[in-house]
Order: sequence, then structure tokens, then C-alpha cells
Amino acid sequence: MKIKNTKLSDVYMVIPDDFEDYRGSFTEVYNVNKYRSSGLIANFVQDDLSISYRNVLRGLHGDEGTYKLVSCIVGRIYLVVLNYNNKSKEYGKWQSFILTEDNKRQIFIPPLFVNGYYVLSDKAVFSYKQSSYYGEYKQFSVKWNDSRFNIDWPCNHPILSLRDR
Repeated sequence: MKIKNTKLSDVYMVIPDDFEDYRGSFTEVYNVNKYRSSGLIANFVQDDLSISYRNVLRGLHGDEGTYKLVSCIVGRIYLVVLNYNNKSKEYGKWQSFILTEDNKRQIFIPPLFVNGYYVLSDKAVFSYKQSSYYGEYKQFSVKWNDSRFNIDWPCNHPILSLRDR
């Protein structure tokens, strides 16, 4: 696997090794020893899947204690990660990523960063590993179009939950 720095400190892109032949492909999506030896240390305790449809925008959500490892296992999404640590010199800095079932990229997100995604395909399955159980830390949300951050989304009128409006 390859670990790449992003423009956000402590956020990393992981590109798992992929084996392909005439039958299809095989990808090892997580191996605790490989991740830890690469410096990505988090004790993941919960895996979740979110299924969404075209034009749905979920997030931006985060908390003060959870590491996440996110990927798109079906479809194509536009992921945004935002540094929401108001004690950081990088507070308010964000980066977007295109995650797809074909590129198999994963994004390692530390606590005090929020993330959200917009679905570019007809359907997408978003996978995330978490280092804490849901509700263990109080979550915070940032409005997707909060003018303080000027996030460049590929949409103007996404489908949103009541929480994200």
C-alpha cells in the first residue's frame, strides 16, 4: 500500500495494493500491522456503511475523539475534509478528494476534522471505520455551504437531511 500526504496535516491518502487478473480483482482494504507500521495508528472499533443516491450531500460532521478511515466501495463521491480545530494554525483549511470504487483510495481523518461527501454517481456506498463507538463523543456539524470556509462543492442545490440544512 502507498501512503500519501495531503495538504492537510495529519490527513493521509491510502492507496491499497490491488491485484487484478481475468477473474476480477482482490484488494486488502485493511491490515492493522501494515497501517501501524506506516504510522497510521488508530484502534478501529466500528465499521459503518452509508448508501446514498445521486445529488445527496452528507455532512460535514466530526467530533473531538474519533479517527476515521473512509472510502467509497460502490460509485463515485466528492469528499471534503475540513480542519475544524480552532487551536490549529490550519483551522478552516479544507481539501476535496474524488473517491471511487475503481481508484479504491482511502482517506485517514483524525479527530477535530469534519468530513462530508456529495454523491456523483447514481448510487454510492460510503465505508468508514471509526476509532470510537457512535455517540461516544458529542458530534459537531458544519453547514455544507458555511461562508467562513468557502468550500467548492460540485453542486448548488444538493439533497440534504434536516440536520445538514
